[in-house]
Amino acid sequence: MRAVVLVGGFGTRLRPLTDTVPKPMLPVGHVPMIARLVGRLERGGVTQVVLALGFKPEPFVAGFPDGRCGGVELRYAVEPEPLDTAGAIRFAADSVGIDDTFVVANGDVMTDLDVAALVARHRDVGAEATVHLIGVEDPSAFGVVDLADDGRVRAFVEKPPPGEEPSNLVNAGTYVFEPSMLDRIPPGRRVSVERDVFPAAAADGRLYGMATDDYWLDAGRPELYRAANLDLLGGLRSHDRCDAVAPSAVLDPTAVITNSIVGEHATVGAGARVVDSVLLPHAVVGARAQVTRSLVMGSVGDAAEVVDSMVGAAGEVASGAALHDSVVPAPAD
Repeated sequence: MRAVVLVGGFGTRLRPLTDTVPKPMLPVGHVPMIARLVGRLERGGVTQVVLALGFKPEPFVAGFPDGRCGGVELRYAVEPEPLDTAGAIRFAADSVGIDDTFVVANGDVMTDLDVAALVARHRDVGAEATVHLIGVEDPSAFGVVDLADDGRVRAFVEKPPPGEEPSNLVNAGTYVFEPSMLDRIPPGRRVSVERDVFPAAAADGRLYGMATDDYWLDAGRPELYRAANLDLLGGLRSHDRCDAVAPSAVLDPTAVITNSIVGEHATVGAGARVVDSVLLPHAVVGARAQVTRSLVMGSVGDAAEVVDSMVGAAGEVASGAALHDSVVPAPAD
């Protein structure tokens, strides 16, 4: 089985981390985010993944030089111009000649969904498309469905006004498509799967949903990207785990690391404290510095304090400085 994975976004919400590393290549527990997603697809029976890209594939090729991720073959489909979600799916599927049932996944979704179960449900009900659904407290920020007892989606409403949601079940970013779904997407045009394609398929009675209570989050926001990492330490995931400290990291024996991940080749100095944070590869935390609830890719000077902040690869927090609720370097407009 083949899958299309949407990785064409610019990762704006995670800047400046994504100024130097594409969002799907950012590590989640020392492993690129995209590799964890592909691993989940592989467990569900996927053998080939087409990465739908909006820009150059070079960072992905460098990360997977043999063209494989685990047991899955990787292919690349680079859009000549932004085509939105449905347009990207059509372009990627056409690029490899998909002509059978296939999976679609958003590249920044971390979940324990059993993909094989979603495919089986899709086939059992004879759907044209089946959407994985998750119940959330505030569905207004998502695509929300009105789900019939037999699993058919009666209506699909993208980001309805608060209080007007038909349910609390939202689009969780993994789908199963029949090739006929591609006929609903005009080639070479900007088309949204959420705003255009799903509502039309629901109106035709051809869209189904499968709700689960699996672990799920969208890792595209800083606090959720941090959570995606730290949740690997807390035993919340069905398959994914990681060690808190990468083997190549260098920690002074007096440094204190609490509920945090320290990436490859990162350095933590004497008396430093790192709490509820993620130090990405090559990050530097100086002696007696304190890092709390933050994401650090650059350097934090001696005795500096970083709280609820992001420090990009080019970011430097001066010795003795205090950084709260901030981003360095500040993203360019």
